[in-house]
This record gives sequence, structure tokens and C-alpha cells, in this order.
Amino acid sequence: MNTQTPKVPHLYQDPQRSAELADSVSMAALLLLERLSPLERAVFVLREVFGFGFPEVASAVGRSEAACRQLAVRARRHMEAGRPRFEAGRAEREELAGRFLDAFRDGDVDALTVLLAADVQMVGDAGGKAPQWADRFAGVENVARALAALVPLFARIGARVEPHQVNGRPGAIFRDRDGKVLNTWALDVLDGRIQTIRTVNNPDKLGHLGPVADAWAALREGGGAARTPGRGRDRRAL
Repeated sequence: MNTQTPKVPHLYQDPQRSAELADSVSMAALLLLERLSPLERAVFVLREVFGFGFPEVASAVGRSEAACRQLAVRARRHMEAGRPRFEAGRAEREELAGRFLDAFRDGDVDALTVLLAADVQMVGDAGGKAPQWADRFAGVENVARALAALVPLFARIGARVEPHQVNGRPGAIFRDRDGKVLNTWALDVLDGRIQTIRTVNNPDKLGHLGPVADAWAALREGGGAARTPGRGRDRRAL
């Protein structure tokens, strides 16, 4: 039996197909996919995401159609078992995200805090190329404190909040007064509360959204203290 990892290079080397995958699968689902075996993952993506028939799937992974059907069933079971039992529906997620972003835009820190889960996390990705306070904040008090500091900072630089789907989750693109991208937020919603705020400041991951702002220049204008990536000392940062 062929036990090698199946190769399906055309799905991942083609930028258009990669974009389709990112748009079709939420961040939570992508994490669940990592739990599947290579064969299960290949069959699931080909069948469920791209809609290929089992003859095409079998040809791509080098297995019989019957084997691929069994792999697809197992993969679906694993995916269903790994999903949060009370994960919010799309409409609920978007409604709660809208309230959260409106509260941020209005500077209503109390309204923001009410929408946070007790164990909420705020996770940052600057890639060492943009300012950020820390890689992660945990707990409602810490995250609320971080948001309270961001509200006036964004207001001073004239940042605009543009609701947008980010990695399959409700979120927003933040732009400066000239329309250039400052960062993105993606919100994980669970049990009617925001569980995780995922922020991306890394300019290498923002270019597909349009011209990227100079985050350091924005910080000089708006102010705010943060850790310099990789150095553990304070600087002016978003």
C-alpha cells in the first residue's frame, strides 16, 4: 500500500486556488484540519472545499474511490467532533461583531467590555516589522485595558473602522485618514461573547488589502507606548 503523503500541488501553488481555500474555510476550521491525517485532510479539502468528485479525488491521492469515501466520512466526523458545541451562527457572529466595532468606533469602553468573554485573548501578529504592545493579552481585564488605550490613539490619527470578513471570521480593516491599511482584526465569537481578537499589523500580510500605512509614523502622530518587537523595551506603538 502506498503510505506516502498525497501530493496535490496544484491546489496550493495556484494563488487563485489558495485564495479560494482561505475564503471557504474559517480560521477555526483550518485549525481543525491540522488534526486530520494527511490523507484525510487531502480528501476533505478536495471533496468538501473544492467540490471534486470521488474519481478525481481518488486520482489525486492515489487511492481507490471506496477508500476515499471512507476517508471523507472519517474526516467529516473528526471535523464535527472538534467544533465547539455552542459556536455561534454566522448571523449572530456578525451582529455581535458589529456591536463590538460600533462600540470601539464610539469609544464606549464599557460596551466593549460587556461583549468580552471572561477568558478572552487578544493575539497580535506584527512579524517584527510593525509596532505592537505584546504578542498576547489574556483575561477580560487585560484585554479591556488594551482596548481602552487603543480607542483614543486610533481617534487621534483619524483611523477608520471598515467591517470586513477576515480569515472567515467577522472583523475589520483599520485604515488611516488617507485610506491606507493600518491593521486587521478577526473576532472569534463563542457563547454570545468575543473569545479572541486576532490582530495583524505585519505589513507583509496586509498588502493584498491595498496600500499599507506607515505604522510607525501613525504612532508618532497618535502616541502610545509599546514593546519594540524582539527587544522587550518600550517604544511608541499601535
